Amino acid sequence: MKMYLDTSTNTAILKLDDKTYEQDFGRDMAEKLLKFIHDKLIENGQDFQDITEIDFNQGPGSFTGLRIGATIVNTLIHELNLNQPLIIPDYGHPANISRPVK
Repeated sequence: MKMYLDTSTNTAILKLDDKTYEQDFGRDMAEKLLKFIHDKLIENGQDFQDITEIDFNQGPGSFTGLRIGATIVNTLIHELNLNQPLIIPDYGHPANISRPVK
């Protein structure tokens, strides 16, 4: 099964072979995305072990969304022993990190 994931906005797009799912997570993507993926796999009679290839929208897009998605995708690539390179997000610009108050 081929999986595609796009987390460049608050609305995650998940494709499992020819089926597409969208879910607006708002600020809850970090805690709910993996369960969403698992639930959709189960709906299709599959599980994580059935994933043979993963594609990911590397960006540009939301810094946090891309970090969350890339972390999940890279973990799956590693744990499923998929023969593909790890994903490096493209944020479109350097991170805007504010200076500490003190």
